Amino acid sequence: MESLFLLIPLSLVAVAVAVYVFFRMNADGQFDDDQGPAMSILMDDDSVREIRVPGPSGSQNKSTVNSADG
Repeated sequence: MESLFLLIPLSLVAVAVAVYVFFRMNADGQFDDDQGPAMSILMDDDSVREIRVPGPSGSQNKSTVNSADG
């Protein structure tokens, strides 16, 4: 019975901290866009980018790589 006098206030403090953290994250915009990042990985980006690769003599060679290739 005496342990309840310790456990009940501790559980109330733990719930209060969890509620505070939730509302703090919500105010910072943590939960604003939950679908955008998940769908962005599925979008196909076929743009061509330029990568400079060092050649055998140390010079920079230009190489174009399709972003879908890596």
